[in-house]
Amino acid sequence: MQEIEIKKTTLTVIIAAKNEGHQIAACVRSVLFADEILVLDSGSSDDTQAQARCAGAIVHTTDWGGYGLQQTRGINLAQSEWVLSIDADERVTDALRQEILDAISNLTVDGYRLPRYSSFCGEFMEHSGWRPDYTLRLARRKQAQFTDHFLHAHMTVNGKIKDIKSPIIHYSYRNIDDVLEKLNRYSKGAAIDMENRKISSTLTKALLKGLWSFVKTYLLKQGFRDGRMGLVLAIYNSQTTYYKYLRLWLHRYKNIH
Repeated sequence: MQEIEIKKTTLTVIIAAKNEGHQIAACVRSVLFADEILVLDSGSSDDTQAQARCAGAIVHTTDWGGYGLQQTRGINLAQSEWVLSIDADERVTDALRQEILDAISNLTVDGYRLPRYSSFCGEFMEHSGWRPDYTLRLARRKQAQFTDHFLHAHMTVNGKIKDIKSPIIHYSYRNIDDVLEKLNRYSKGAAIDMENRKISSTLTKALLKGLWSFVKTYLLKQGFRDGRMGLVLAIYNSQTTYYKYLRLWLHRYKNIH
């Protein structure tokens, strides 16, 4: 009797990175169960590429045209049936690994949202709008796309979507230097996205948006339940929101005057 050959479902992991030498290897090692790991490096000046290759990834050197473009490049380079997008500061646990392997064998689903469990300056946030934090990351390659946002691009899937239970572990905002660096980078990137979408701003709007961000994080999303670090996170969110609207206003203000 002839045996029926069961085709293995394949998975490519896509990681966009720049100057992540301190953590890229740990990220790659957490997804070694994948058939292919692609690191798209946009001009690192540290040992990101060497660390990634040593850990088991294929490295592609690119320019930086924004997060959305980088992820689209990864999808186009991928050779597998499924793609999983993660960041260098994220880790896939053993429990999540098993859920992912089970999920990609489901013939009726085209994409999955994964929850993230994120830390802020070394403390994991249980509230503040950070948990649960579902994000679409796993999809059939031919059904997956990324939006063209410069900063907060997200995956879209043409098909049925379900949720996975086990979270990605997200080591975001390692210390105060990381917080301040990201405040500058994220507010700048968000202002670019808003300008591209013809969103306007004023100084008053920047102040009110910043205040509302604090109220939303600390009170409505119960950041106060995360203790002192919940307060720090609420202030950070407020500042990032204020500065992105301020950047947008100042850019247009200087062009007019």
